[in-house]
Amino acid sequence: MTFASPHGRTAAAPEPTTDGPVRRDPARTRARLLEAAVAEFSDHGFSGARTDRIARRAGSNIRMLYHYFGNKDALYVAVLEVVLADLRHDELQLDPDALPPLEGLLRIFDFVDSHFAAHPGLRKLLAFENLNEARHLARSTRIPEMSTPVLSLIRKLLARGVASGDLRPGVEALHLYVAMVSLAYYGRAHAFTLSRIFNKDLHKATWQKAHLNLTRQMVAAFLAPPA
Repeated sequence: MTFASPHGRTAAAPEPTTDGPVRRDPARTRARLLEAAVAEFSDHGFSGARTDRIARRAGSNIRMLYHYFGNKDALYVAVLEVVLADLRHDELQLDPDALPPLEGLLRIFDFVDSHFAAHPGLRKLLAFENLNEARHLARSTRIPEMSTPVLSLIRKLLARGVASGDLRPGVEALHLYVAMVSLAYYGRAHAFTLSRIFNKDLHKATWQKAHLNLTRQMVAAFLAPPA
């Protein structure tokens, strides 16, 4: 399930058919509520979001929202789980044995960068949740489990690269992943403030492309084996 915009599409209520009453589709109703919740929480954060707006945006009602998700807190946890699962899905579209180790690691960086570029709602949700000291993330058992495969993939690529002499030794997978996310995230998440500070529009595609080229070179240079 992919939510490409934090201001997503407003789902319309199911249209009746000429053959009789509308058939209920629980999976579709839940998905529409979840999509509307991603947009609402990324726009307003947990405290500012309103469940009645989510229900209206989904073309549903508040009773169905609470039926599927229980309460606002549980709905917000579900939102965090779905947007992070979407990121993990993109990161794992790679066969670690099909590419040279450095190229594989750079491909993971490309996945991370392109996902943050395409999902501004994810950037906002992470910022809001960090302000709340990750108290909702802490309630999820799924999110830590989602992170294991990508770290395992990075470890495998690092080990292959060290064994072949193509990568420097001593790089820890989590440190590398956090560095990658930082390079992909910061220039977009803080583009409004940085643009004002430096009087340069960091939102422009040309600037973002040049920044990606720079950060990609930084990752490659760091991973290169010692001369």
